[in-house]
Amino acid sequence: MDTQMFCFQCEQTAGSKGCMGKAGVCGKTSDVAGLQDQLTGALVGLARAADGAAQPIENVCKLMIKGLFTTITNVNFNEVTIQALIDEVHAEKERLAPNCPSCGSCGKNDDYDMAKVWDADEDIRSLKSMILFGIRGMAAYAYHAGVLGYSDKRVNEFFVKALFAIGEDWGMDQLLPIVLEVGEVNFACMEMLDKANTETYGKPVPATVPLMVEKGPFIVITGHDLYDLKRLLEQTKNKGINIYTHGEMLPAHGYPELKKYPHLKGNFGTAWQNQQKEFANLPAPILFTTNCLMPPKDSYKDRVFTTEVVSYPEIVHIGEDKDFTPVIEKALELGGFAEDTQFTGINGGTTVTTGFSHSTILGVADKVIDAVKSGAIRHFFLVGGCDGAKPGRNYYTELVKQAPADTVILTLACGKFRFNDLDIGTIGGLPRIMDMGQCNDAFGAVKVAVELAEAFGCGVNELPLSIILSWYEQKAVCVLLTLLYLGIKNMRLGPTLPAFVSPNVLNYLVEHYNIAPTTTPEEDLKTILG
Repeated sequence: MDTQMFCFQCEQTAGSKGCMGKAGVCGKTSDVAGLQDQLTGALVGLARAADGAAQPIENVCKLMIKGLFTTITNVNFNEVTIQALIDEVHAEKERLAPNCPSCGSCGKNDDYDMAKVWDADEDIRSLKSMILFGIRGMAAYAYHAGVLGYSDKRVNEFFVKALFAIGEDWGMDQLLPIVLEVGEVNFACMEMLDKANTETYGKPVPATVPLMVEKGPFIVITGHDLYDLKRLLEQTKNKGINIYTHGEMLPAHGYPELKKYPHLKGNFGTAWQNQQKEFANLPAPILFTTNCLMPPKDSYKDRVFTTEVVSYPEIVHIGEDKDFTPVIEKALELGGFAEDTQFTGINGGTTVTTGFSHSTILGVADKVIDAVKSGAIRHFFLVGGCDGAKPGRNYYTELVKQAPADTVILTLACGKFRFNDLDIGTIGGLPRIMDMGQCNDAFGAVKVAVELAEAFGCGVNELPLSIILSWYEQKAVCVLLTLLYLGIKNMRLGPTLPAFVSPNVLNYLVEHYNIAPTTTPEEDLKTILG
């Protein structure tokens, strides 16, 4: 493939085919894209070196998780830090297979050339892409669990297995089982992260979160890493600085161990793709803890800080010591708003809710079951996934608005910002919109579906439940593969289908799982509800 770059891992990829020019739609340059391919190829080489290695592979797995997370869309735009990580992977490979490059006879542990994937037969390319993008998403979940001291041997070892497979000249029959295994292992990974979060911060409880920013110094924290938020809250205690969540950090307001900090005030802004407009005149610093970083505009570039694997050239990075002093000093310098300032969601609402975790919903399962049996609740819609800038995502807003009053909307991830400020009423004392958390909390939605199916004595596919997914990046890919592993059928996926899914692979998904693209809210509601 003779192009400056090739990347088609996100929903917004150019022309729904692939970014091939000087820069991707996400803003990464062709040089950064090339380094990300080199990093991925180095990780495949590391998997080869680790295959059957006698040494413990804990460090290998941690490095694979970090490397895969770094290559997720909107995480790292920095050539220097990516190259440093490539060097780190090479050093670890040399430790596992010392002097291997000097022999040069077998090439077993060589870095893999990712062009072999991008130039492969379209079905092989499709399956290898699904494996790669799936484990990139899973790496984010494993990384967050690892920060809290949780790991899983099978999850770790699967990263080695999957990366090894990407570098092999295998056919569809060998690759397809690994695609589905991504979903199986990711289910265990999500369950591990759910345990890590709830045992560390408590079980989330429902919370109403204001969209007003109080006067005075404040910091906006975005991304997904709750541990970074906890450390920031600790370091800003009694300093006269308020903390506001943004994007996927909103569900933090439901966790008891985070709610106890009185200076965790509310939520600012909406989903990630609106940040360049929302941050333009913000008199406060913004801390990015994970993906969802867009190239900062000059109007606010000096107020952006990154940490963990997030990196952008010339942006101040908070290292492993997690000393947020530069962020705190910037907040005090800027001073915040002179008066309390009211913001709204995209539909004009002044508050949003969160905290309807699986423990909360299953805690009132008897009420839910009675409401279904009595006819008060006719249907559940799980409307979840990523938001994005491509036209057509207002589909999700309109679907929720038009859903009949006897239906319930379960949601998670940042796609909810399309409708989470709407007031569409309650059913039996329960709100019709229930935010179950981050994309990291997808395990909770699966758990609710499985346990409700058991209570009704039926399969998940027989529940009055429809899954409507919006996708953007690779965490959505691994969640989708998990739903397929669980045998869940009749899902709708939008706003467009992934460019990396070939016609033959798509036909397989349609034939075995009846997966379908979203159409219009009116048509989909009519089809679902009859």
